[in-house]
Amino acid sequence: MNTPSPSRAPSRAELREHLVRTMIAGEVATPRQNNLLHYRRMAAGNPYYLFGLDLKRQWSEADVLAMMAERCGVSPDPRHVYGDDTIDPDRTLDALEAMAERIRHAADSRARVVLATGHPQALPPIYQALGRALRARGCRLLTPAEGWWYEAELAYGTEVRRLRYVEDVAMLQSEDGRMQHTHDPQPMEAILAELAAESDDWPDLAIADHGWAGAAGEAGIVTVGFADCNDPALFAGEAEGKVAAVVPLDDGVPAHQYAPLTAYLLELSGLSA
Repeated sequence: MNTPSPSRAPSRAELREHLVRTMIAGEVATPRQNNLLHYRRMAAGNPYYLFGLDLKRQWSEADVLAMMAERCGVSPDPRHVYGDDTIDPDRTLDALEAMAERIRHAADSRARVVLATGHPQALPPIYQALGRALRARGCRLLTPAEGWWYEAELAYGTEVRRLRYVEDVAMLQSEDGRMQHTHDPQPMEAILAELAAESDDWPDLAIADHGWAGAAGEAGIVTVGFADCNDPALFAGEAEGKVAAVVPLDDGVPAHQYAPLTAYLLELSGLSA
């Protein structure tokens, strides 16, 4: 099958085939050994892998694996320790439908919305399309704390990163001008701190990933987002009721491959032109 036209929403069957063919779901490129390492570190309480969530349950590594098998579709076999892993495309589609329900409600109520991504090379077109459609429906896209900065902890030291908005989507920018991948919750925490201190514009909905989503969910905001099979924290947050819906997908494929998924999500949300 050819890639579905971005000018129309694919059917569920068409999108399922596209997800598998492009490795957004199905057999994905995220290595099994990387998944298990992240599950182990989340279970150990490593903040980098918790995404700003204060999880109440004591998650063992076995618990995390079982939860990810249920919610994401990775292999449940603890003896599978090397090679490729999987994301169940039907779970991806089901989660898109749950996300769409929340977005539809936000559009109908002209909600206040925050959009943010820690994946500036791949996912912004999804967020930007949602933002344009929500704005056209009368929603307010909130963009506080522009220019706020902090020193991000990196493997080789620290680096100053600033909060920037690109078409109303929050991202992090390094001093050389490049947008940066991040797991950190601090930028969303800064957004919410400014909103709490200076205005009545508390978000009704956050659409985000990584620490942006974790911090929003921890703050009690209705949060929907995307997560790869090596990012268990948001799925654990969903299991604990802190995150409303998490869509499992490979979050690192070329950006244009998400166009059919975006069209499908807009259609389900009632936001297609």
